[in-house]
Amino acid sequence: MSHADAVTPPRQPSREKAIGRGLAWTSRWVLRLLVLAAGLWVLGQVIRLTWSILLPVLLALLFTTVLQPVSDALHRRLRFPRGLAAATTLLTFFAALIGIGFAIAPSVAGQSSDIVSDTSAGLQKLQDWVQESEFVTAGQIDSLIQQVQDLLGTNGSTIANGVLTGIGAVGSGLVTVVLAVVLSFLFLKDGHAFLPWVGRLAGQQAGTHLTVVLGRCWSTLGGFVRTQALVSLIDAVLIGAALLFVGVPLAIPLAILTFAAGFIPIAGAFVAGGVAVLVALVSVGVNGALIMLVVIVLVQQFEGNVLSPLLQSRSMQLHPAVVLLSVALASTLFGIIGAFLAVPAAAVAAVILRSLDETIREAAEEPERADQVEPTVQQAADEVAEARAEEREQAAERDDADSETTNGGGAESGTGRSAPPADR
Repeated sequence: MSHADAVTPPRQPSREKAIGRGLAWTSRWVLRLLVLAAGLWVLGQVIRLTWSILLPVLLALLFTTVLQPVSDALHRRLRFPRGLAAATTLLTFFAALIGIGFAIAPSVAGQSSDIVSDTSAGLQKLQDWVQESEFVTAGQIDSLIQQVQDLLGTNGSTIANGVLTGIGAVGSGLVTVVLAVVLSFLFLKDGHAFLPWVGRLAGQQAGTHLTVVLGRCWSTLGGFVRTQALVSLIDAVLIGAALLFVGVPLAIPLAILTFAAGFIPIAGAFVAGGVAVLVALVSVGVNGALIMLVVIVLVQQFEGNVLSPLLQSRSMQLHPAVVLLSVALASTLFGIIGAFLAVPAAAVAAVILRSLDETIREAAEEPERADQVEPTVQQAADEVAEARAEEREQAAERDDADSETTNGGGAESGTGRSAPPADR
């Protein structure tokens, strides 16, 4: 084999160039991550500054996801105008809430102080048991209590200011609720025109993607809120029945607390369950508290392994670590409202990330499709060219055959004319 025919192996890059390329790639991605982190920080600052406006909007969206099917049914089946359907739905919803509140208010108002006192007594019993078991010495507990008292005495003015701030927060909360109700009416009345407007505003290509993503987010949010309400109701009924069976006198208020805490996943269940166990410990003793503990654990297992997978679709499933971290972060930044809105926000963010993943995969598959289509087109063109060549060859063969036939007939006729007659 000659030197020209020899295959030259590819030249490997030097160590310096390989390290330089690796550092350049790492630097580019670090810069991108820094820009992303800066964007998230700016977004967080914007949310913090506009929280007083965003909160009623978010609450109105939650109300709308629950009430929209009823309003749409009134509009389609009973031919209500959209404004009348929205007003009827809201009035019926709040009338039902007020009726339920008036029905259970005497019981809850009369027993709410008992829940607090029984919980404190239960904690005192646990403290006595811990001291008797010598897990923690009495001196350590007394020192902790003294530190709390010193903290309260030192920060008395701060606590007083906090009380005044709390009074202002109550007024702000009333304004937020009123805004949420008004926005809910507007969303129920005119929400059907939002997605078409977004599609026209963003253009054909981007508008199509935005419409699909926002539709998925809306479906996920509505399904999550309705499903979580149903799961919380089932938990409250089961735990309330267990409280009645054990003989706890505060069964109804504790069941309501369980229902409300169900909207804060994992953390809410632990808090409501702990309160129920402590009240049972004071009311009926250790045996009743143990029974309630077993029932609460069984109910939570039933919820996590049966109810949630059965009632929630796969698209709304979130890993428990994601749920815990989202609740912890949102509660730290925005308090109890943040803990309440953490999981719906995480579910919507998960839908957006899945949509982005689908878009990226489709973009990655397009070159492969092009590579698959190009050989097919080239093959079809080659087949057409071969067919035309065969047709030309067949046409040439027919022309040759016709010319030969014509030449042969002419020779025979010329010979016949030149031959003399036989009688001459």
